[in-house]
Amino acid sequence: MSDVPVNLLDFDLDALAAWCEALGEKRFRAVQLFRWIHQRTESDFSAMSDLARSLREKLTARACVAAPPVLRQSEAADGTIKWLFDVGDGNAVEAVYIPEDDRGTLCVSSQAGCAVGCRFCATGHQGFSRNLTTAEIMGQLWFAERFVRQRLGVAERVISNVVLMGMGEPLQNYRCVLPALRAMLDDHGWGMSRRRVTVSTSGMVRMMERLARDCPVALAVSLHAPDDALRDALVPLNRKHPIDELMAACRAYLQHAPRDFITIEYCMLGGVNDAPEQAEALIALLRRHSLRAKFNLIPFNPFPLSGLERSPQERVRAFAGILNGAGIVTTIRRARGDDIAAACGQLAGDVRDRTRAAERMARRRTIPLHLAPTA
Repeated sequence: MSDVPVNLLDFDLDALAAWCEALGEKRFRAVQLFRWIHQRTESDFSAMSDLARSLREKLTARACVAAPPVLRQSEAADGTIKWLFDVGDGNAVEAVYIPEDDRGTLCVSSQAGCAVGCRFCATGHQGFSRNLTTAEIMGQLWFAERFVRQRLGVAERVISNVVLMGMGEPLQNYRCVLPALRAMLDDHGWGMSRRRVTVSTSGMVRMMERLARDCPVALAVSLHAPDDALRDALVPLNRKHPIDELMAACRAYLQHAPRDFITIEYCMLGGVNDAPEQAEALIALLRRHSLRAKFNLIPFNPFPLSGLERSPQERVRAFAGILNGAGIVTTIRRARGDDIAAACGQLAGDVRDRTRAAERMARRRTIPLHLAPTA
């Protein structure tokens, strides 16, 4: 047996039960332990008073409950908190807590960097190192919940919503993301509704099909363009899974989804994808596929070397008006935490890149973006 303690944040309930069985313990002990870890955010096995002393001794000798170490914490004027977590070997990832009157949302990272390389995303410009483990994903939630509870002096749940919209493409790390989702949904764990857990994808069609079968939570799709010509330039994955294929996958996902719509994320880029005729093309696209969708228009958060600009607010409002006028529910995301680089598209952390992203992005910046033809 390894001398390295097993981090119990790596397990969903079934995996924890199997691990406990190997210790000679019954499943109900795993359920008790799971509740202590996820419902009470407890890491001290000696404090888990309803566990047998013999089990607590085994746990102390063989296991731990540990989030990645925090390198830096930043707090925005609007109450948003961003943490930079050290995940080793020169890599650090970010998670963001967004408090609101009726909810607390945590934006979680799933990879150290991102290999998709969307042109408007700071994470993609930094490149990709590796997938996070389940413990590193769950550790962000476990730490944030524990921290905010202690700060507010409350015992009840603070984080009500989780969005896997931080660093990385979650569906490229499916093996480790799936147990994390199951722990979030499990009644003995976080007990979250499937409607309150959202996976954001840039369009990994085959993995969307697997998620629909295995753990259908709310789905957000990063679209950002109404046609393949422009989306190829903004989201390289589109060359593998073009828009019509992606829209068909979205429609199929709705057969299993906890909501009756797919959220479409659309980053508003000045002079690139924000023209009225492009809004009309999006309407035609949804109608052609009979897809029920809600649009979330995201203000672009500029960063060095992107070569892109934010759409003027009046242009964003006009764009939203066209979509709303066609009966498509459309919201304009309010920037949260942009004064600490915690807003959408700004998370970059610190990644030991092994994809030569800087060279790739430099080549792509020489390709001018323009108002692509709309079909």
